Amino acid sequence: MLLSSRLGTLGGLQSSVRGATTRAARTLAWSESSIRGVCLSPYLSLFAANTRHQRSRGLRDLRHLDGDESDTRANDFILSILNAGPNARDSKSYLANFAPKPKRPPEATKAVKNVDLTLPPLPDHQVSHPVEPTHVVDESPLLSSLLDPVSQHTALVKIQGPFTDRQLDSIALGMVYLEKLGLVSVIVVENDEWERGEPDERLNAVDDAERVVVALEKQGARARPVLQSVVRLGPKKGEAQDAVDHDPLANAHTETEDIESLRSALRAGEIPVLAPLALDSQLRTVRVDSNLVISALAQGMVEAAALDSKKVFAPSSGPVSPNSVQDLTPLRLMVINREGGVPSYARNGLPHLLVNLESEYQHIHETFLPQWAHSHPTALQNLALANRCLMYMPPTSSAIMVSHRSSRSLIANLITNKPATSSSLPHALLSKAVTSHTPTLIRHGLPMTIIRDASQINYTKMTALLENSFGRALKQDEFYARIERDLDFAIISGDYQGGAIVTRERDPANPEAPPIAYLDKFAMLPSHQGDGTVDFLWVALRDESYGLGLLDSRNPNVGGLGGQGIGRDLVWRSRADNPVNKWYFERSTGHIRLGNWVLFWCDAEDRLARLERHRGVVGPSFVELEEEGRLEQWASVVDKIPSSWYPLTA
Repeated sequence: MLLSSRLGTLGGLQSSVRGATTRAARTLAWSESSIRGVCLSPYLSLFAANTRHQRSRGLRDLRHLDGDESDTRANDFILSILNAGPNARDSKSYLANFAPKPKRPPEATKAVKNVDLTLPPLPDHQVSHPVEPTHVVDESPLLSSLLDPVSQHTALVKIQGPFTDRQLDSIALGMVYLEKLGLVSVIVVENDEWERGEPDERLNAVDDAERVVVALEKQGARARPVLQSVVRLGPKKGEAQDAVDHDPLANAHTETEDIESLRSALRAGEIPVLAPLALDSQLRTVRVDSNLVISALAQGMVEAAALDSKKVFAPSSGPVSPNSVQDLTPLRLMVINREGGVPSYARNGLPHLLVNLESEYQHIHETFLPQWAHSHPTALQNLALANRCLMYMPPTSSAIMVSHRSSRSLIANLITNKPATSSSLPHALLSKAVTSHTPTLIRHGLPMTIIRDASQINYTKMTALLENSFGRALKQDEFYARIERDLDFAIISGDYQGGAIVTRERDPANPEAPPIAYLDKFAMLPSHQGDGTVDFLWVALRDESYGLGLLDSRNPNVGGLGGQGIGRDLVWRSRADNPVNKWYFERSTGHIRLGNWVLFWCDAEDRLARLERHRGVVGPSFVELEEEGRLEQWASVVDKIPSSWYPLTA
């Protein structure tokens, strides 16, 4: 799309939202037009539905602001979604969690069709002229869902100050935007300048909570300070004391009645803001570290949501609309602080982009440099908080640690559930994209296991993974016979939720030449596509092939080389019409077209670094002597590799 047309579309977006926020719904007519592939219609429709729902409960909206300020807020909201850059999969995942739940029609009666009153079914593309009917019947699922409350979910948010009033205003605006998109924050305040045992420690905590409430209400939200204790010190009933010795965050818990104040605030459409207070064994209210409060809430809210779910689906309770119950299950953990994410030794102290707790948690502790105790004093504590909370939260949940300077990235995290920049991109690109304020996304993740003996591969599970991922039938006997002969290594994510197979392919015309490292299969179960596992898998693949020999390849993959060795060029092919090719283009060093195939490769990064030092310039500008003829060799070898699949049947 031409730049002028992009700017024209953006101008149309900005002018369309000018005025009251209810007009956001009218952008459904043309929001299928996209900027950088972003479809706005799902987010704007939910924004409009949530705004309507909040007004129905007497909540504030942007109408109390001056006209220009209201316009700016609406425009800023639109641009925040555009900056998130969600693709079709991200939008589908977002709608699965936050779209309104359509009402079920009463079983005893059927809606009467009325040609004059009932709208026709909405086509896949949005209509060009939205209609505002004077009467709506149950047969219009889209309009019924828009008039219903959107599906509200919760996030646990730690606001770790101290912050100025202006900084708090920016953070509060981010919380308001999250609420518009269906994620209501449960906020716990913390302040790095508080001192344990100071005379006014409880009063200081309460003051900071009230400051956050004021900031939220200034941005048009409704907020409620929760100043009583909602957690209790000590392990939960039934948990052994040694659990506290193993994990200090286990030394707090909640009971069902403790979170009623949170439930009350959420039902009233208010954002609860908690001071970090807890009841001790003598029922005294004491100030504690906010991490204790948040970890206890994560467990308690998940348990409360499970009880609520049983009530909704209990046969004796009668029909209950899913939208009538606030889902207490936290989908996100957000830590907003001044120091940013978790520093990485491989990035010279710049933050990790994506953390796989299952395989990297201990490694991050072991590689945490002493000087970071001053620049990032709470990084490991917040990482431990994420590790504890994600144990209880749903598998698709994530935690994010972000500087207050990048608080708008929380919107992108909600919509895409991905890091700000993919950690599997080439490091030459990452070095330009990552700053000290880039957030760290944390997921529970999966262990990465490296297998170098084909007999250790579970063929049954591998076959299921490949066939489910590619949607085709595998020629098992032929494929595994070749793998047993030519396997270089295989990477297994978790229990075969994902996998990569690299083989050693030799050139028959030059049998003395070193074998080619050929990526034969790269697969992910559909249920794990888009949850970050693919980035974990690709990073492990880089560590064992073209990234070998570099400092940042020393990741703790089970059975891996630990960064010890010499990098090798990695080669693979893909059908020219494969929709995944865009992802491959972004990660490869280069590619060429071979008939119906595209040949990709990643150059060994240690060799590229050596050549750059030798030539004194950045990036290869010509073909080196050692690279002459390699494309022809690769093309010749790869072209002779047989297909692993049975032909598709009509």
